[in-house]
Amino acid sequence: MRVDLHNHTVLCNHAHGSVEEFIKRAIELKIDYYGFTEHAPMNFDEKYRMKLYEKEFYESSLKYYQQKYTDKINLLIGYEVDFMQSVPMLEDILNSKVDYLIGSVHFLESKNENLPWGFDNPEFIGKYKNKDIDTIWIEYFEAIKQLAKSSCFDIVGHLDLIKVFKYLPKKDIKILALSALKEIKKSNMTVEINSAGFRKPIKEQYPSKQLLELCFELGIDITFSSDAHEVEQVGYCYDEVVTLAKSIGYNKCAIFKNREKALVEF
Repeated sequence: MRVDLHNHTVLCNHAHGSVEEFIKRAIELKIDYYGFTEHAPMNFDEKYRMKLYEKEFYESSLKYYQQKYTDKINLLIGYEVDFMQSVPMLEDILNSKVDYLIGSVHFLESKNENLPWGFDNPEFIGKYKNKDIDTIWIEYFEAIKQLAKSSCFDIVGHLDLIKVFKYLPKKDIKILALSALKEIKKSNMTVEINSAGFRKPIKEQYPSKQLLELCFELGIDITFSSDAHEVEQVGYCYDEVVTLAKSIGYNKCAIFKNREKALVEF
């Protein structure tokens, strides 16, 4: 089975290509399970996400294509939801009748600052040089831990996204992440192997091989994602991430239907 569960549409305002073009590309690549997970509405950073009034259109459009291509591909519907402790998530999204929800951390919050820091946005890269790098990583994995404890999500998005610009910790990454990963396991969440990192300065998948090894040791399930925002990014570096997963010991990955997880061989 070929699986790609984290992908976007033009509704996020920073993707290009029609839904049908994404689907046709996935079919060309012989992807068996393909999921759309648009950036969910939220009363924060609204220019990079869909609007709440677009929710019905988003879901109904994807259901139409589910039927149209039912004999060629399994299309799944979900959302990527930003987890922030200071900004409430919308109940309309958390209670959606979709296949799964991805929980992601794109912002770090500090009592000493007025606004959350969008650490993966190149506009704000300068903050990495103004703070201790290990402190940044500790704060990030604390946010991931709280995300897992919320029990709102099925998948953790790009687990170590904080490495995007290659500002790496001095401390052992496994020690920094262990508490968060234990909480992910406790919550029965899945970690995606997200190939978008190959398109970023870090030039590797999220999460790192070290963290994937720790996930395997803890018995955490995985799935695969290209995080495509362009048609040509569908299935990006798929063979590379599958080879990596197999080298660690994985041979099954997660898919979802109506918020229920199943494991398939890849």
